[in-house]
Amino acid sequence: MKKIGIVGIGGVGGYFGGLLAKKYEGSDQVQVYFMARGEHGEAIREKGLTVETTTGNFVAHPTLVSADPTELGPMDLLLICTKSYSLEQSLEQYSACITPDTVLLPLLNGVDSKERIKAVLPQNEVWDGCVYVVSRYLEPGLVKETGGIGRLIFGAADGTPEKLKQAETLFGDAGFKVLHPDNILSSIWEKFLFISSMSSTLVYFEETIGPVLNTPAHRQLLVSLLEELKAVARAQHITLPEDISQRHLDMMARLPHDSITSMYSDFLNGNKTETESLTGYVVRLGQRLQVPVPTFDKVYTALRQKVKQ
Repeated sequence: MKKIGIVGIGGVGGYFGGLLAKKYEGSDQVQVYFMARGEHGEAIREKGLTVETTTGNFVAHPTLVSADPTELGPMDLLLICTKSYSLEQSLEQYSACITPDTVLLPLLNGVDSKERIKAVLPQNEVWDGCVYVVSRYLEPGLVKETGGIGRLIFGAADGTPEKLKQAETLFGDAGFKVLHPDNILSSIWEKFLFISSMSSTLVYFEETIGPVLNTPAHRQLLVSLLEELKAVARAQHITLPEDISQRHLDMMARLPHDSITSMYSDFLNGNKTETESLTGYVVRLGQRLQVPVPTFDKVYTALRQKVKQ
């Protein structure tokens, strides 16, 4: 995997892509390419990408920064770090970077990314992946990580073992907290429980995580969302730890008091949000599986009145 492309240099792509670019700067074995445009892309080209983290700050200089797929050329591994609603558009935009041998690893919020990519690129190897990271794009050329989690989980039951192992090594050497579990679907759903419930709750109450956890009624709504989503997962025969709700509540409690999710950040900034992928998807799946999700129904109805469609 000589050429690694990062689509979407926001909080997720900037943090993990930044670590990759920093590690392999000047390497003749691995080259890291950023797909970025506008002022952000220009700032990175001129000065590099500044990444502020809980363990120290650094500046990353990728091999090339461009939004022109013909200039970037074909990739061996493509990390897709866009918003979930931009997935198909990004695949089309960078189709010139994708050959039948390109492996795609989506690091999006949601649980249906692989399925959506395979619908467009049925012949390609597509892995499942998710991240736990609190990271934000602040301004052109600057991304900031807080919370100190920074974990990437990936895998594929039908993936090429040699390629999976190679990627795990590349990620680990770049400083990732990386996991390659045998049952990647369970890991994807564990993350989905976390981000779906937390994002839906924060936007619903228009609060950061601290006040939500410290207000009994708000906390109870969050717990109800977690439990309903567990029931939906069980209906699909997804195996989750019995104490997953408490684990996630404990993880949220360890975050800074003012932590928010990317969906709440987008809401506050008046941008399009991932409400359909993180809240509406659960409502629709619950209906299909005949699993009651009354709290999700209530929250989704409220969010549709609030968010930019």
